[in-house]
Amino acid sequence: MQLPTLQQIQTAQAIIYSAMPPTPQYTWPLLNQRIGTEAWIKHENHSPVGAFKLRGALVYVTWLKETQPELTTVVAATRGNHGQGVGMAARILGLKAIIVVPHGNSKEKNLAMQAQGVELIEHGDDFQAALEYAAEVASRPGCVLVDSFHERLVMGTATYALEFFRAAPPLKTVYVPIGMGSSICGVSAVRNALGLDTEIVGIVASAAPAHAISFREHRIVPAPALTQIADGLACRQPNPAAMQIIWDNVARVVEVSEAEIAAAMRAYYEDTHNLAEGAAAAALAGALQEKKKIAGTNIGIILTGGNVDRDLYAKVLEDAL
Repeated sequence: MQLPTLQQIQTAQAIIYSAMPPTPQYTWPLLNQRIGTEAWIKHENHSPVGAFKLRGALVYVTWLKETQPELTTVVAATRGNHGQGVGMAARILGLKAIIVVPHGNSKEKNLAMQAQGVELIEHGDDFQAALEYAAEVASRPGCVLVDSFHERLVMGTATYALEFFRAAPPLKTVYVPIGMGSSICGVSAVRNALGLDTEIVGIVASAAPAHAISFREHRIVPAPALTQIADGLACRQPNPAAMQIIWDNVARVVEVSEAEIAAAMRAYYEDTHNLAEGAAAAALAGALQEKKKIAGTNIGIILTGGNVDRDLYAKVLEDAL
């Protein structure tokens, strides 16, 4: 898969800005003190679905509707944010959405998807099982699967990176969480399109290390996805196209523990009063782990979303996990 061009990303912006404004990027003095350097935070938690996923969904579903006139229903598998994005995009574009989630999924994310008007199906014990069932559902007439990694998703996610790189000062390093890969691939696309030398660092949960192992061994290596705090990083089977882009463009992939993710969620709240779900806080956890390496440089951190269940967040704030 080729990374999108600057022109393609700008075309995607026109689609996205019909439904949402650009999100802000701020630097927070207390957080800078904690990290020991100037950090710029991209606040994708400020989107209409509380996460960056709406961007790619709008671009992808718009393209599907334009290229497949017989389309009536989009189908997706998710742990939550992708499903919310697909659900909202489908609602805006006058389509039905069927979303498949694994059993035990976030109850609040499930409710948010249903509020978008989606038909919610629970199937399987993890994301991969839900994805395989979603592919079966999508074989019905009039249905199409909205993949969890696709070039149109990358075009959409790249729009936040374009906003970020143009608004922030020059950044030595940017920390990006890796779920299925659309986010870090979008950041890579913009870094390359603008001719920047910014280092891109991927962050994964140590309890879901498939991307880290695959990066290290330069081959696709499935691994259990057992994280309890960062469902957005719970990938056990990396996408080959995404992995190739990561190999080609990312400096390193850092693993962060459940405790480090929880500490980063608390840090966001204490220092900025922003809500960060586990997957989103992982990037800050990675920067904190590399505190000595990044001292004295401007860095970027992607806060990908704030959709965390109340009960889990209460335990995180109480340091009671």
